[in-house]
Amino acid sequence: MDETRAALLEQIKTKAVVHGKVTLSSGIEADFYVDLRRITLDGEAAPLVGQVMLDATAHLDYDAVGGLTLGADPVAAAMLHAAAARGRHLYAFVVRKAGKAHGLQRRIEGPDVAGRRVLIVEDTSTTGGSPLTAVEAAREAGAEVVAVATIVERSAAAAIDDAGLPYVYAYDLNDLELA
Repeated sequence: MDETRAALLEQIKTKAVVHGKVTLSSGIEADFYVDLRRITLDGEAAPLVGQVMLDATAHLDYDAVGGLTLGADPVAAAMLHAAAARGRHLYAFVVRKAGKAHGLQRRIEGPDVAGRRVLIVEDTSTTGGSPLTAVEAAREAGAEVVAVATIVERSAAAAIDDAGLPYVYAYDLNDLELA
């Protein structure tokens, strides 16, 4: 494991893992919660997120990243900034949970994704629901979805696979010593 990936893993273990009974957004009850917003919105950890996620998806061809708000937003922003630091131009976008009823009435905010090869990102996923909702919205907007990528794979791999999409993740529950 390289130094950046190891540093982010340590940040996740110390700052994001919360033990105790919780109900996840999927409705599933768990004995722990991985609160990755404590990482993606942290000044020390967020830059590592961008670097690790760019490295994890380096084998994919895409020019825009985004996903369903709120989990995907800081991941996409971290990747956009890390790409810029490496001299790469990367677009980011945000998928709303529902289209706006005013203004431009867009479901996807940011640069137009029509005709772009996009990577759908999320901080973590249990059922795959959030990233798959974003996949649907991106496709409806004319994007070509190349894959789904998360920082931590909780248990969404089967759902992403069933949707016929490549799935990339930086860490799984074994890495976090939670399996």
